Amino acid sequence: MEKMNYKIIIQYDGTRYDGWQKQGNTANTIQGRLEAVLSRYAGTDVEIHGAGRTDAGVHALGQTANFHLAQEADTQELQAYLNRYLPDDIEVTELSRVPERFHSRLNAVEKTYRYRVETGGRKHVFERKQIYRMDTAVPALDLEAMKRAAAVLEGTHDFKSFCANKRMKKSTVRTLKRIGITRQGTEYIFDFTGDGFLYNMVRILTGTLLEVGQGKRDWNSMQELLDAKDRSQAGFTAPAQGLTLVNVRY
Repeated sequence: MEKMNYKIIIQYDGTRYDGWQKQGNTANTIQGRLEAVLSRYAGTDVEIHGAGRTDAGVHALGQTANFHLAQEADTQELQAYLNRYLPDDIEVTELSRVPERFHSRLNAVEKTYRYRVETGGRKHVFERKQIYRMDTAVPALDLEAMKRAAAVLEGTHDFKSFCANKRMKKSTVRTLKRIGITRQGTEYIFDFTGDGFLYNMVRILTGTLLEVGQGKRDWNSMQELLDAKDRSQAGFTAPAQGLTLVNVRY
C-alpha cells in the first residue's frame, strides 16, 4: 500500500540539543524529538528526513523535513498534535502533503544560513542564544574588506579549506551563490546562500571573514586559501550559537 508523504517546516532553538541528526549515544536531537512524537501519533516507528544536519547548538527558522505515514492524516490536526507534544523550543510552522517522490534533502536546490556577530559588548538579552558575542568589544570591523573577500569566495569552488571533516571522501566542490554582509550598529550579519554546505563550512567562512575584518588577513588571500585545499590555512570556526538555517528552497 502506498504511504502518504508529508513535508514540514520547523523552527528551533538548538541551544540545548546535540544537533539535528539522531545519534546512538544521545536521544537529545531535533530529529529524535520529532520522531518520538510522530511515532506516538502513528502507533509505529516513523523516520523523518531533514534537509540539513545542523550541528549541536545551531538554530533553524526554516528547516525542512519529510516523513511517510501509512494512513492519511488531517494536516491541521497533525500539526497541532506535533506542537502540543514537542518541547517549547521546537515548533512545526507548516505541514503539508507532498508527492511520494519528494525528499527534503535530495530535492533541495538552495539553502540560506545566517550568522550574527556582536562586536560592541551588547548583551542582546532576548536574542543572546542566537548571537556570537566576541570576547571583548572590538574596533569596528572593516566591512568593505570583508565584502571584497566574500566576492572572491562566491561562485563554484573546491571548499576543502573550509571543511572540518578531514576524512571527507566525497567532492568538496560547492556553489556559493551569495554572501551578504551587513552592519546594524555594532552587530554584523552574514548571509550565505548556496547549493549545499560542507561540515562546519559556514562557521569557518564566517571565522575567516571576521579575521579579514579585524585586519588579521588580507581580503585578497581568499583565492590562495581556496587553492590550498587545507583546513589549517583558513580561519577559526565561529561558535555554533551564532548560526541559523534560515530556509531551504526546492
